[in-house]
Amino acid sequence: MGFLRIRTTVDERPGRLSSLAAALADKGGNILGLSVQTDTEGTVDEFLADIPSGPETVRRVLEEAGGRQVQVVTATAHELTDEPTRALLLAAGLRAEPWRLPELLAELLRAEDARWVDGAERGDLPDPTLLTVPVTPRRSVRLRRAGLPFTLTEAARAASFVRLAQPTLRQRPGAERVVTLSDGTQARVRPLTELYREAVRDLHDRCSPESRRFRYLTPEPVLPPQAFDRLCDRSRGRSLVAGHDGQVIAVATLALTPGPGTARMALLVEDRWQGMGLGAALARMILTAARDLGLAEVRAAMLTDNARMLALLASLGAAVTPTDDPGVVEARLAVGTLAGAFPG
Repeated sequence: MGFLRIRTTVDERPGRLSSLAAALADKGGNILGLSVQTDTEGTVDEFLADIPSGPETVRRVLEEAGGRQVQVVTATAHELTDEPTRALLLAAGLRAEPWRLPELLAELLRAEDARWVDGAERGDLPDPTLLTVPVTPRRSVRLRRAGLPFTLTEAARAASFVRLAQPTLRQRPGAERVVTLSDGTQARVRPLTELYREAVRDLHDRCSPESRRFRYLTPEPVLPPQAFDRLCDRSRGRSLVAGHDGQVIAVATLALTPGPGTARMALLVEDRWQGMGLGAALARMILTAARDLGLAEVRAAMLTDNARMLALLASLGAAVTPTDDPGVVEARLAVGTLAGAFPG
């Protein structure tokens, strides 16, 4: 018998996980741990199993059961420790000795190497065996792990871990933030609450059909009451409103999805306030909220002719891919690799 750590990308449909578990059981495997993670190719199931079969055999049977990109590496009994407990102990160590950040990050993610790099060393070529975790705008920790590529979920874990070693500058929930626009005008940003129902409705009335089409992928004339209620529900995500001179001039939303560690972002900025930096500021606040919620990835669906939103998300490092709808593309931002760029 031997311990194996197994990863496989799976289709998000009912029964797929049970098929993989049954395939391992047929080979005498005993699943001792399971986690579900997000990565660029979809949902990743990670098993820690005690199984008599070797890595190549396990890889083959899981591929036959519907697994994709199956990766199998040997593990040790030490890895059977309870993962939340292990993470909490490492967090306690970091709080006591923050200068050990690279070493403790390596232990958290079972990386083979961890070292400080400056901004100039980060590079642009993607390498799944490397993970660069921002710590400050000019300094990061680079991790290397040859056996298993890093997932977006692990990047989010690393970003959350790094925050323990940073000063706490978090604003109170509900605190007002001020954004200075390109013309010097100041907009005030607050969490969306029931108090803004009429003001948000008025915003929709003032927006052009094109702006509403870019936001909802259809020119919605009004925001239905039930949709507003969902935006205010913090169990579903986070929403922000930007105001000026007694009017709401923009709304930014982060909606949680059923997928593990993912959410969807959307922005609506009144026409006459577009192109002044307000959308970019709200996008950064939404990504900060995603980081604080421990999310791995933020996605945004956009019409292909929404040039302004496409440029904004590209500037934040989003990967844009086509969808089944020829008029719609999807942008995906890995929160963990962006976290250092957004202050708390």
